[in-house]
Amino acid sequence: MPARRVTATIALAALASLLAVNAARADGPAISTPGTPVVVANEPHQLTLSWAPSAWVEPGSEQPINYEVQVPLGPNTYRFLGSTTDTTITLTDLAPGTTYRIGVAARALGGYSDTSPTTTVRTAAGRATVSYLNLDWSPTNNQIQHLLKVTNTGTGPLDLTTVQVRYHLRFEGGNTSLVPNCDWAALGCDRIQQSVQFFIPPGGPPGAMTTPAPPYPVPGTPVPGWVELTFTDGTLAPGQSTGPIQLRHHRHSWSNIDERDDPSWLAATSRWTENDRITLDVDGVREFGDTYS
Repeated sequence: MPARRVTATIALAALASLLAVNAARADGPAISTPGTPVVVANEPHQLTLSWAPSAWVEPGSEQPINYEVQVPLGPNTYRFLGSTTDTTITLTDLAPGTTYRIGVAARALGGYSDTSPTTTVRTAAGRATVSYLNLDWSPTNNQIQHLLKVTNTGTGPLDLTTVQVRYHLRFEGGNTSLVPNCDWAALGCDRIQQSVQFFIPPGGPPGAMTTPAPPYPVPGTPVPGWVELTFTDGTLAPGQSTGPIQLRHHRHSWSNIDERDDPSWLAATSRWTENDRITLDVDGVREFGDTYS
């Protein structure tokens, strides 16, 4: 074979090899997957995590790797918690007593990794928790019915007048009508106050409205909101609870309510559970629950 043809053949082979490498990089991550995050320290409002580092799949043109710590919410959707160039991070401003499913992904100029396997961890308890018992086995009838119970998990007395409990829901169809009721409470319904608040989605009038509300929501648009529960008086010693509080809510028209898309709703099981999609604040500080955990 003439030398020129041999040279051309070698050049074509080299080009094909280069194209194959580039194609492989285009088809898959250029950085290896980080290790599963491991909990190093667990405190009421923060977690310290560590993981095995990533590496470039094709060495030679490495750029510094940045790690993103995230909560996967769905396909290609996640909640960002923090980032670092190290393989250890302390996440702050987390809700106590709340379950988080956390993964790590590597990012860099010219490359990325798949998200690591997730670690599920419940943060250490804060000053109070909320227990929940769903009384309604039909989530599409005309009432929302459940029991709530607040427990002092702190080390000192808990002044109930500083506590705000929020049951988060979505008003389907843009119908924000809701009448909150307290049917019975161990400490007395006269010591419990409830209010309904909703938030107009983007594109509607700005701001938030409380019931009774004018018909601002666009018909058919789900509207996020909550039922807020507060106390007029009372103090709980460490380890003490309010006892059961039986709540029932319905629309003014008594039309059906679909609870299944409400962030705080859990299917009825006939058992009490610490429902960390119900949030509790003490003196304006989140002590339990995170609707995006």
